[in-house]
Amino acid sequence: METITLPNSDLTGSRIALGTWAIGGWMWGGTDEKQSIDTVKSAVERGITTIDTAPVYGFGESETLVGKALKQHGLRDQVLLATKCGLNWTEDSAVYRDATQSRLTQEVEDSLRRLQTDRIDLYQLHWPDPTVEIDEVAHTLQTLKEQGKIRAVGVSNFSVDQMNAFNRVCPLSTIQPPYNLFERDIERDILPAARDANIGTLTYGALCRGLLSGKMREDTTFDGDDLRNNDPKFQKGRFEQYLKAVKRLDDYAREHYDKTVLELSLRWLLDQDGVSIALWGARRPDQLDPAGNVMGWSLDQNAKRDIDAILDDCITDPVGPEFMAPPTRND
Repeated sequence: METITLPNSDLTGSRIALGTWAIGGWMWGGTDEKQSIDTVKSAVERGITTIDTAPVYGFGESETLVGKALKQHGLRDQVLLATKCGLNWTEDSAVYRDATQSRLTQEVEDSLRRLQTDRIDLYQLHWPDPTVEIDEVAHTLQTLKEQGKIRAVGVSNFSVDQMNAFNRVCPLSTIQPPYNLFERDIERDILPAARDANIGTLTYGALCRGLLSGKMREDTTFDGDDLRNNDPKFQKGRFEQYLKAVKRLDDYAREHYDKTVLELSLRWLLDQDGVSIALWGARRPDQLDPAGNVMGWSLDQNAKRDIDAILDDCITDPVGPEFMAPPTRND
């Protein structure tokens, strides 16, 4: 497994990270505790030592399950443990941005307790909160770092200007934006800016909510509160375009590399200049089986051009991940 040391830190972790949003259950149709704990254990056994979670993933459930897994199997010191802050929610599960000092100082204590640890390796502001000055938020996280509660600071879903403003007050180790073969907006500005500022990238959505897994069909449906029921990519008209692209990419991967579209998608991410770590969401151990097949090879420029041509040919009505943005706080 490839590893990397994050800028402005002494943290080293795997370049594939276990994403645990689905483990939290909320917006993913529920969760299974034993299966989730087994998934975390299996990830570490495969060399996936970067684990990313957040309080809002199941309203504490994901952090709790990650903490149980690490404690139960004695794995805490083997992992780079990343979580987030800056979102709040109501009793009826309505999520909103809240990066006030009082919220962040309470969140870090809650996360430490749920994760059953005395420090968080990478603490990331989940979304910018326009109701709080960036300098104020940066100072709060810098203080938590000086107190030893967190070891490094990151931001998620920030613009270039927001990232740079934060970095001037509190040195950033990472920015976490959405990035995958189908969602590439960060190539225009965020990725080059992060490279220039020596800020690592911990990209999320590697398989685009499962689209790039190669396992979906036109009649695939999603249960309950699954967020894909509200994702424009999964609606009639666009869904067929993306599935066509997946089929073409899978054919290309098998013909040229004897790999699957999933493995091609992850390798493509890791081969992008400026990508430090790619988050890979899983909720069962068997979903991690392809991990070894992502290592030990790479895509050259000709292959990347071929891939772009497939995307251009298949997807005539592209759409990004904007639907996932939570609302701001109402005072």
